[in-house]
Amino acid sequence: MPEDLPLKGTTTVGVIFNGGVVLAADKRATMGTFIASKTVEKIQLVSERMALTTAGGVGDAQSLARILRAELELYRYSHGKVMTVQGASMLLANILQGNKYFPYFVQLVIGGFDSQPRLFDLDLFGGVLEEKYTSTGSGSVVAFGVLDDGYRDGMNQDEAVKLVVKAVRAAIKRDSATGEGVDVIVITKDSVKRLKESETAAGAAKAA
Repeated sequence: MPEDLPLKGTTTVGVIFNGGVVLAADKRATMGTFIASKTVEKIQLVSERMALTTAGGVGDAQSLARILRAELELYRYSHGKVMTVQGASMLLANILQGNKYFPYFVQLVIGGFDSQPRLFDLDLFGGVLEEKYTSTGSGSVVAFGVLDDGYRDGMNQDEAVKLVVKAVRAAIKRDSATGEGVDVIVITKDSVKRLKESETAAGAAKAA
């Protein structure tokens, strides 16, 4: 195993739909040309109605997910309420900005539901953009083509799931660092659900 190379992961996608947000990612992690893992979870739940997608350095991303999870729990304990998705995004952006001279090599997406579904894209230097749909990682160039063509305002949950699955599967076909299937989490006002493989496979079949 090429241990001198960083462990990296791609591709992730996020989409706002009417009533929630859906996040998706592939499951492959690579070290150079070596496939180091086929079961990486690139979507990390960080709060009751909030999740973080990770692309880039796996170690950096996992560390940031742990920090954010702890900060959100501390905020809930101290203030008696859950931090908003925008607040969590700005908190994470400040952490990234504070480390810009020794950066975390990551691209992150935070999606969740507070008073409404929200989706934020963060770069490694702490830049934050609120989006209706977005993608990160080396396969994002391909995924964005699918998202640009297929996204529309007011999509329902099924349509959004089909779209993110189609986007990640398109990246799998063209990006060697993306592969091993699609992981999908749906967040609404009332629930957080990680879809089963059979459900994402059905979504891919309908989207084809």
